[in-house]
Amino acid sequence: MLLRRATCLSLLVSAALTATAHAVTVGREQDITDLKLGQRVQVDDGTCPAGQVKEVRGSKMTDKGVARTSACVPRYGPKTK
Repeated sequence: MLLRRATCLSLLVSAALTATAHAVTVGREQDITDLKLGQRVQVDDGTCPAGQVKEVRGSKMTDKGVARTSACVPRYGPKTK
């Protein structure tokens, strides 16, 4: 009985973590208001080649907040708006 409860709990935790791991897609980089350290946001503003999307990451902490880096990464799945 205890093993079943532990298994159910671990499945629920992993499902919750998987749901929050997906990157958020926005239309403009200015729409990213509060970027956290390690967070990834995809920006579909047309600046990257076909089949790719810009990914903005919170890379490191500075005295002014979280520093951002960006790179073009492959687009996965259908394009959504």
